[in-house]
Amino acid sequence: MAMGPMNGGGRRGLVAEINVTPLVDVMLVLLIIFMVTAPMMTQGIEVDLPQTTDKALRQKDEPLMVTLNKEGHIFLGKVKVNESLLKQQLSSMSEEEKKRPIYLQADARIDYGDVVFLMEVIKDSGFEHLGMITKPAEKKK
Repeated sequence: MAMGPMNGGGRRGLVAEINVTPLVDVMLVLLIIFMVTAPMMTQGIEVDLPQTTDKALRQKDEPLMVTLNKEGHIFLGKVKVNESLLKQQLSSMSEEEKKRPIYLQADARIDYGDVVFLMEVIKDSGFEHLGMITKPAEKKK
């Protein structure tokens, strides 16, 4: 603590001020950390979706998503899995979770047979409401 100037009796009085320099230092470090990590948290899985003329559906909560990218890798959410692990993860979900819709997002360059096989794995796991994610068709001028 800082001591004030000498007063009449030769005793020093206490100064009641808060040193905010360490607080500012910590806040600047946190700001830099968040500025560096924020762009990394918005990255997703790159998939070139097939086009369709239907409109997008409104969703209340985050849907369960299975993705098949152009290299043929399968993702459950954002976690990379293989076919057997996907079936195991989907089969182990509760009946309540299996009543929710599940969406398949497959790259347009993937073979149709691979997409159908993945649809079969999802259906065999007990999911009844399977939807496909597509992007809207671009309007021709």
